[in-house]
Amino acid sequence: MSRYWSDVATGLTPYVPGEQPKVLDLIKLNTNENPYPPSPRVLQAIQDELGEAGSSLRRYPDPNSEGVKAAVARFHRIETNQIFIGNGSDEVLAHVFLGLLKHSLPVLFPDITYSFYPVYCRLYQIPFELVSLHDGFRLQVDDYCVPNGGIIFPNPNAPTGRILGLADIERLLQANTESVVVIDEAYVDFGGESAIPLIAHYPNLLITQTLSKARSLAGLRVGFAAGNADLIQALVRVKDSFNSYPLDRLAIAGAVAAYGDVAYFEKTRNAVIASRERLTTGLTALGFEVIPSAANFVFARHPAHNAGQLVLALRRQNILVRHFRLPRIEQYLRITVGTDLECDALLKALGEIE
Repeated sequence: MSRYWSDVATGLTPYVPGEQPKVLDLIKLNTNENPYPPSPRVLQAIQDELGEAGSSLRRYPDPNSEGVKAAVARFHRIETNQIFIGNGSDEVLAHVFLGLLKHSLPVLFPDITYSFYPVYCRLYQIPFELVSLHDGFRLQVDDYCVPNGGIIFPNPNAPTGRILGLADIERLLQANTESVVVIDEAYVDFGGESAIPLIAHYPNLLITQTLSKARSLAGLRVGFAAGNADLIQALVRVKDSFNSYPLDRLAIAGAVAAYGDVAYFEKTRNAVIASRERLTTGLTALGFEVIPSAANFVFARHPAHNAGQLVLALRRQNILVRHFRLPRIEQYLRITVGTDLECDALLKALGEIE
C-alpha cells in the first residue's frame, strides 16, 4: 500500500471484471457479451458521425445525450424526463448508490448477486445487509419487507439467471414506500418482462438497463436509468458534480442507431434465447444441474466434477467460463451463451473430461 493513498483507497476491495485475454481462437464465454455483432446501422451511424477526417470529434458531445433519451423513450413509451443516460450501467449504478441509496438505514440486496453492489457501498460508505436467497437461489419478497435505506437486485439475477415476476415486484413496491427500489435489468431482454411500465405508478421505483448485452454494445459503454422525474434529477445532480459529458459522440450515435433497429434487436436476442435452451439441454445431458435462466448465461454445476478443475480443463482448450470462489456457489460455473458453434465446442470439451 502506498503511503500517499487515502484511507478510502486503502480500504477498498475493488470489483474484479471477467478476464479479457488477448488470445487467438479463444471461445470466450466468461463475460456475458453478446455473440453477435451490433446492428449494421450502428456501424454506419458511427461512420457518419466521424464524417470527413473525424472533424466532429473536436467538439464536446451533448452533455445530456438527448438523442439517446429520445430513442429510449420511444421504445419504452415513457417521457425523456424519466430517463438518465450514463457511461454504461455501472456508472449509472454508481450514481444511484450515491444519489439515492446513501442513508442511515442499510441497503438490502441478495447474498448472491452482482458483486459490484458491495463495492459501491464500501466506496461511498453506505451501510448494507445481505439477504440470503432461498433454495434454488430464489428471492423471496417477504425478506425485504423491513425498514431499509433502499433495495437493489438484478432481474434476472446475476450470476444465477433467475427471474422475479412483475407481480412480486409490485408486491415489494407496495410494501416498501419509504425508500427507493432499484431493479437492475441488465439481462431482462433475454427472458424477462421489464418493470419500466410500473414507474408510472410507483414514484420510488428506478430501473437500470444497459446496451452492452442485448444490443451488442459492450464496447461503447451506454446505460440508462428510468424512473420518476424526481429520482432522475437526483442522478443528474450527481452526474454534473462528477462528469458532465459521460457519453462521447460515437457512443451517442451508436446507441441511437441500435434503438432504431428493432428488427435486428429481436432477431439476435431470440437467437441467444434459442441457443440458451439448446445449451441447457446439452449440459443436462452431460449430468449438469442447470438453474433455470432468463439471461444470456446459464449457472450450472456437475455433482461429480469440481468446478475449479473444470475451469482449468476448459482453459487448456482455449474456452473461458466464469467461476466465483464464493460461499454457496463455489461449485457452479457461469457460462455465457455463445453462438451454437461455440456452445457445441464447449459441450464437446466437457464431454471429454474424465
